[in-house]
Amino acid sequence: MIKKLFVFQLFLGLSICSIWGQAGVKAKKPTLMVVPSDVWCFKNGYFSKEVILGDTIETPNYKAAFQKNSDLIQVISQINGKMADEGFPLKNMETVIKGIEQDAVERTLLLSKLGAGIAESPIDQIKRVAKADIILQLTWTVDSLGPKKTVNYSLQGLDAYTDKEIATAVGDSGMSFSSSTATLIATAVEDNMEMFKNRLLRHFTDMFANGREIIVRVLKWNDWNDDLETEYEGEELGFILEDWLAENTLEGRFNTTDLTESMALFEQVRIPVANEKGRAIDARRYARDLVHFLKNPPYEIPAKLYMRGLGEVVLILGGK
Repeated sequence: MIKKLFVFQLFLGLSICSIWGQAGVKAKKPTLMVVPSDVWCFKNGYFSKEVILGDTIETPNYKAAFQKNSDLIQVISQINGKMADEGFPLKNMETVIKGIEQDAVERTLLLSKLGAGIAESPIDQIKRVAKADIILQLTWTVDSLGPKKTVNYSLQGLDAYTDKEIATAVGDSGMSFSSSTATLIATAVEDNMEMFKNRLLRHFTDMFANGREIIVRVLKWNDWNDDLETEYEGEELGFILEDWLAENTLEGRFNTTDLTESMALFEQVRIPVANEKGRAIDARRYARDLVHFLKNPPYEIPAKLYMRGLGEVVLILGGK
């Protein structure tokens, strides 16, 4: 059994190295970022309330969590250290949050002629600014028995572009008299690190082989006289968009979820991780090629490009 496990891990490692080599040395390496889960934030009172159309919406307040909970900073630092030891590049969430406020001010100035901005959740904002490939979502609770305590934790690896779960580690630290919460979690994570790491690597292998998955949403300005049913050289714009995606995705992989005269939604759009020169391709760079395609003859359609989170691109046609 041990021999089979060793052979599997060796094969997995060689496969990843081969794929990364094919993608080119300049290809973007997968980057991780540890974040507290919504459950942890709500349970510990770190959330904001907002009334929208009569409904009260609660969202995590990450800034307050980092300012008021010293355990959070220590726990994330410990997890970051463990993942760095395994060779994974990391983004520090606390540092990213400090850059969110200026970004939010700039985006409020980009209110559209549709009468609203591009709505984003707090975690979407963080994903877009941090540009991490994988989000490690952490939840933990502390149980005490007299002077002893134990920490139960859950660590979920989520694809930052799709929110799909790709790896999970769950465990507990066992009882301790003196260790800090951060140390107990780090010790517990260590026990599941090998399996967790291998699942992350398996996802990386698939991403480099089959492409990164994004969403492309197309809207129109209210004052634009044309729409997605307007014909250019005898073909409707909506079908022209589908043809472009078919030619510019890996093996033509995408789904047309919705297509009307005023909007289009394309999901499971598979884009290369890197181009033929080995240069990394992210969702924004990919969508810029579509913007350039539309502004050229015979279409000459101006378009504004927005990002919703990290994995969704929004193009609004008819104006800049």
